[in-house]
Amino acid sequence: MASPGSSDGRLAVVMITHGRRGEAIHAVEQHLRLPERPRLIVVDNASRDGTADAIEAVDPSIEVIRLDSNVGGAARNVGVRRAGTPYVAFSDDDSWWEPGSLAAAVRALEHHPTVAAVTARSLVGPDAVDDPLNEELARSPLTRRPDLPGPRVLGFLACAVVVRTSAFAAVGGFDERLSIGGEEELLAVDLAAAGWDLVYLDDLIVHHHPSPIRSLDGRRQAGIRNTLWFLWRRRPPASIARRMAHLARTLPRDRATLAGVAGAVRGLPWAIGERDVVPAHVERDLRSLDAPQMRSGARPTTGRTPTARSGSPAATVAAWRR
Repeated sequence: MASPGSSDGRLAVVMITHGRRGEAIHAVEQHLRLPERPRLIVVDNASRDGTADAIEAVDPSIEVIRLDSNVGGAARNVGVRRAGTPYVAFSDDDSWWEPGSLAAAVRALEHHPTVAAVTARSLVGPDAVDDPLNEELARSPLTRRPDLPGPRVLGFLACAVVVRTSAFAAVGGFDERLSIGGEEELLAVDLAAAGWDLVYLDDLIVHHHPSPIRSLDGRRQAGIRNTLWFLWRRRPPASIARRMAHLARTLPRDRATLAGVAGAVRGLPWAIGERDVVPAHVERDLRSLDAPQMRSGARPTTGRTPTARSGSPAATVAAWRR
C-alpha cells in the first residue's frame, strides 16, 4: 500500500544497492524527506555488510527485498514486480530525487500516453555539477514532436529515469546478463522498437553522488562488453562495422579494455542467438545519434575520448561516471 501523501499510489521508487550501507542509508533518508512521500522499495543485491538490516531499521515503511545473489541492474526488475504501480522511479544507492520531480514525472506520463520513460537532469556531487550527458540529451538530434513534453532520446541514466511499468514489463526490463555498466542502452532501444517514446525533461532533477566504493576498471570493462553485445544483438552489419571501427581506434590499450572485449567475445554465441535487429525507423534514429555519441565525452565507460579539458567540471563528472 502506498504511503499517505504519495502520488495517489501511482508511483514507487525502486532503489538497488550492494555493499554500500552508509551511502544507501543516506539515499534512503533523502527519499523519505520528499514531499511526495513515495513508496520506497529497496532491493539488496546480496550485500554482506548488513545493508538490508540497516535500511529496515531506518523506517518501517521501507520495503526491503533481499536477493540471494548479485544480479546487478536486473534487481530493478524485482522491485518493479513488487511495486505493482503504474509508474516506477529508479534510484541507485548513491542518488536521490529532488523534491517535486517525482510528481512532475507522473504528470508528464499521465498526460502523454505514448511516453514510456522520462529521464531527468542529473546533478553530480556536492557542487551539483551538470552531468555531461544532460547537454547531450537536451540537444538530441532526433526529430522534435509537439505532442511530447521534451526532446526525444534513445538513452538515459538508470538512476535518473521514471518508467511506465506496462511498457517496461512488456520488453522484459533490464537484461540480467548485462549487470551494471551501460545496461540502459538495450532497454531504451527496445522500448523505442516497441513503439514507445522516451523523452528528456530538464525540470526533473536527480542528485547523484557517485560512490568512491566502486571498481572504475570493472565498470568500464562491463561497459565495453555491453556496448559490443548491444551492437551485435540490435544493429545491422554496416552500423556494427562503423561503431566497432570507432571503438578500435579510441579504446585505450589496457587490461580493462582487453577484459571487456574478451568478455564480449565469450558471449558472442549467446548474442548472435539473441539477435533481433531494430526496425528501420529506430535504426534511422540510432544513425542520427552515432556521430554525436562517438564525439561525446559523456560515455566514458565505452572508451570514447572525453572532450572536456582536464580539471574542468565536465571532466571531473566523466571521471566519476567511469
